[in-house]
Amino acid sequence: MSPDRETQKIAFLKAHGLEGMARQPLPGDASTRRYERLSADGRSLMLMDQAPLPELIPCPPQADYAERKRLGYFAMTRLSAGRIEAFAACAAYLRTQGLSAPEIVAFDAQAGFLVSEDLGDGLFARLIEQGEDEISLYLSAVKALAVLHQTPPPDTLPGGWPLMVYDDLALKTGVDLFIEWYPKYDPSRMLSDQAKSDWEAVWAPIRTRAQAGASVFIHRDFHAENLLWLPEREGYRRVGLIDFQDALKGHPSWDLHSLLQDARRDVSPDIEAAALEHYFSLRPGVDRDEFMSMYQALATLNEARILGVFARLIIHFNKPRYEAFMPRMWGHLSRNLKAPHLKPVRDWFEANGFGDKLS
Repeated sequence: MSPDRETQKIAFLKAHGLEGMARQPLPGDASTRRYERLSADGRSLMLMDQAPLPELIPCPPQADYAERKRLGYFAMTRLSAGRIEAFAACAAYLRTQGLSAPEIVAFDAQAGFLVSEDLGDGLFARLIEQGEDEISLYLSAVKALAVLHQTPPPDTLPGGWPLMVYDDLALKTGVDLFIEWYPKYDPSRMLSDQAKSDWEAVWAPIRTRAQAGASVFIHRDFHAENLLWLPEREGYRRVGLIDFQDALKGHPSWDLHSLLQDARRDVSPDIEAAALEHYFSLRPGVDRDEFMSMYQALATLNEARILGVFARLIIHFNKPRYEAFMPRMWGHLSRNLKAPHLKPVRDWFEANGFGDKLS
């Protein structure tokens, strides 16, 4: 950290009466964010440090496709570009729905600092490794999603941050990472122009349906590494939510497949089935067949996207550890592609040299 950044941080803490708290740096995540735990007199808070980068442009709400493409990847995918104010706005909205997002104590969007409630260290993934009952945790997470999905979200979140739709361009930009980066990771699987044209043809109708069905607030990265267990709370409020700053309005299946077809840990088919059944029991008005059709399709789209992301991390950023996650993603993708309505997608993978990846 630069001396100037540390000076800015001290000034921010002092301005909000927090300069006397002990500071403990915490391990970072895959982003440019840094975290510290602040503590004093039995009180504990979290400090998020993410300076806004001028070259990372979030999507203006009214930008058309051409403008988003000119602004770059974050505008095309409608990612928040690490903006502190996005986290604060999403947290405020989630709390209005009775969910356990951190309470915001103070933030400075221009400087890129935020202090929030400390929800602890009880990540679902770590607790399950330590023997916590996995199915209970997952059913609680599904209950939190069902509560979130009961109310149509606003177009603008508290504080003025726009909640945009996970639209055709954002979905296309994501899934196209596969055809851009996987052949660079595995040059034996180069794709012809015809293959790329066919790729667009099989995904376009799925993206259209996904955009049309975008009706709920989606966390967008809802999985066991971003959920915290809060046993002292009641009901679905025992599920603590973090890392939701890239939220959009999307199809209600999105966060479910993110949770149940996780890139980083195995979730058994039995737990996946029980969790989906629990969701349908909590939302009896949902058309199960239509929902599961989009669940399978969007899970497949997301898994292709993630395989492209991992290939890029390995090749472009020299992070070979992501190779270990790839077989799990191919397994999820292969299982989804057994659905008859996804035969055109499966046919594309088989016709273009990926048949050996599909069981």
